Amino acid sequence: MNEELRRIWQSFFNWVMGIGPRPENEVIPPEPPPDLPFTQRPKDKYSRFHEATLKERYNQWLEIHGLHLFSVLYAGLSVLTCVVIVSLLLATVAELPPFGHERNPANNEVIRRYVEHGGHETGAQNIVAGLILDYRAFDTFGESAVLFTAAVSVLMLLGASRRNKADDSQSPKTESAGRNFLQRAPPASTLRKDDAILRGVANLSIPVILMMGCVVVINGHLSPGGGFSGGAILSTALILAANAYGFRRVHSFFNERTFIVSSSTALMIYALSKGYSFFTGANHIHSIIPKGTIGDILSGGLILPLNICVGLIVAGTLYGFYALFSEGDI
Repeated sequence: MNEELRRIWQSFFNWVMGIGPRPENEVIPPEPPPDLPFTQRPKDKYSRFHEATLKERYNQWLEIHGLHLFSVLYAGLSVLTCVVIVSLLLATVAELPPFGHERNPANNEVIRRYVEHGGHETGAQNIVAGLILDYRAFDTFGESAVLFTAAVSVLMLLGASRRNKADDSQSPKTESAGRNFLQRAPPASTLRKDDAILRGVANLSIPVILMMGCVVVINGHLSPGGGFSGGAILSTALILAANAYGFRRVHSFFNERTFIVSSSTALMIYALSKGYSFFTGANHIHSIIPKGTIGDILSGGLILPLNICVGLIVAGTLYGFYALFSEGDI
């Protein structure tokens, strides 16, 4: 920390004194010849001594005490900033209404509308699913898009890093590995030995996990669950298969291309479906999509297909992150 403060202070001192880095192509002019005694202008001895003394004392004072004062000022401003932020947060909390009070801003007509008319208007038995996939479906679409964008961004960054390494080494094998992170063979550090116990447990667990994930996704509009939780369960099956059989075995049916195509298709279906739903609802046009009977598996209007879309995105993103950071040169 002291070295870092010293470096910051030295940069600040150089900036104040006008000392900057010298460009490489700068031409240094030759020093002018010294003035001859008879060409020098007479100057008051006391003023010349006074100016030189003040400048030297100022520079010496900065070099000796400057770093200490800068560190004290840095620490003081940090503490002051934290105190101000904490004080504002505490003042905000003190002004909040009591929890559960009937006049709280959260207890308004919107909440009553969700609870009293949510089942009839959305066709979903699970009010939470009707809320996040019907009333506030665009919020859920944004969350899914953020997950997909984050995975693609990490994929592009790691792929660019590997391509640069491949260009430096000029190795065809390394260059081929850098083009597709999910289809390449894992490095020696991530290879696992043949574990009979792990594979036996995986053989028994993976079908159960896949079935449970599908049930949670499909029954999201009827019971607790939905696309996010079901997609997380499905991703654990892929991760367990990768640990038991290796990434190459999993990538034979789920690779980078599969992830991008499935996630992009799911996002497009989601956007088009809810765009049609909001257009018909805002213009009071009859929708051709039936809500079905509350409690049946084929009910809830668009909530069931939207749950499937979200589940595909979440499952692919979570497994993609695991594969990236397990196989990547991090």
